[in-house]
Amino acid sequence: MIDLYPPAEPYDSGLLDVGDGNAVYWETCGNPAGKPAVMLHGGPGQGCTPGMRRMFDPTRYRAVLFDQRGCGRSTPHASDPATDLRHNTTDHLVADMERLRKHLGVERWLVTGGSWGTTLALAYAERFPERVTEIVVSSISTTRPSEIDWLYRGVGRFFPEEWARFRGDLTGDLVAAHARLMEDPDARVRTEAARSWCVWEDTVLSLEPGATVHNGPIGEWELAFARIVTHYYSHAGWLEPGELIRDAGLLRNIPGVLIHGRRDLSCPVDTAWELARAWPGAELLIDDDSGHRSSDVKLAWKLAALERFAV
Repeated sequence: MIDLYPPAEPYDSGLLDVGDGNAVYWETCGNPAGKPAVMLHGGPGQGCTPGMRRMFDPTRYRAVLFDQRGCGRSTPHASDPATDLRHNTTDHLVADMERLRKHLGVERWLVTGGSWGTTLALAYAERFPERVTEIVVSSISTTRPSEIDWLYRGVGRFFPEEWARFRGDLTGDLVAAHARLMEDPDARVRTEAARSWCVWEDTVLSLEPGATVHNGPIGEWELAFARIVTHYYSHAGWLEPGELIRDAGLLRNIPGVLIHGRRDLSCPVDTAWELARAWPGAELLIDDDSGHRSSDVKLAWKLAALERFAV
């Protein structure tokens, strides 16, 4: 079992007005004079957790965490059907990061995250490479249409019974269909769509150690998560197909560590490999025994990378 840094409380936090009626929750922990780093959570729509603070050496890092639009402690919350998601896109999140950086008086920062957080990290760094010192990401995803198709259709060959339930009576693009259901005026329809979505997400990871499939009530977290992720993925993240890998050469002056599990059914390893080939100087670490979720090996690699860059 890998020992993370001790539990930490933020020394500062707030809600940042990012426009369009949105306010993004942010917090900082560790050393106010330490090296700035920003943590990007997954999902999209999962929100930050206290455990994420424990990835950073509190004596060396000034760690910034924030809840992306519509989730966590940010407002308005996507679980409320009245919350308009038109101003919740990848471009908006990238702009929010820049606004937060300026608000906190940070000149440059390390960017880290996992899964969807990788997509956001790459989108931000390719837009603002001069603001990024290093990138440390895991469970690599670039939100290409081919990756989305695999996750919500192709991987169903491993779980045919469960995928048939996920599909139900729906036809065509299942992501777009679920996105429409999450906008239905009937709360019961939205709840059952969120349940179906969360069960499938968990099913894809169910072969990994310690994994469980959602069987509890559907609350605000599940409603916001399902609504946001289907909103993003039904639009392929508002990215051109393969854009983030195509433009990875823009990161040539940014040291990067890419961490991935070969047994990741959610995000097959070929994406991480293609990204590493397109990013001059990036270091790709593949653990043959890990999947999508955290593992001791992947955590050890991430902690080592953050320790190496804490200068």
